[in-house]
Amino acid sequence: MTEEAKSVTIRILDREFQVSCPESERLALLEAAALLHDRMQEIRTEGKLIGLDRIAIMAALNLAHQLLAEKRQANPLSEQWLERIHLLNEQLATHEEQSDRMH
Repeated sequence: MTEEAKSVTIRILDREFQVSCPESERLALLEAAALLHDRMQEIRTEGKLIGLDRIAIMAALNLAHQLLAEKRQANPLSEQWLERIHLLNEQLATHEEQSDRMH
C-alpha cells in the first residue's frame, strides 16, 4: 500500500511553494527546504548575484558540488577495499595454480 501524498508549504527566501510528499518524508522535505533557504540567503546577502533564478542555480550548484565531494571522500575506502580484494584474489589464484602443479 502506498502512502498518500499531502501538500506541504515551504518558504524559500520570500516565496512560498506548495509541495506534495508522503507524510513520512515531510520532515526531510522541510529540512531540505531550510538548507536550500539558508544557502540562497547566504548568496543573496553576499550581493554578487541578482535574481531568484540565478541565486537558486548557484545554490543548487554549491549543494551538488558538496554532495559529490562528500561521495568522493567516502569512496576511497571502498576503492581501497576493492583493490585489496583484487590482490587477495590474485594471490589465491596463484596459490591454487601452484597447488595444482604439485598434484
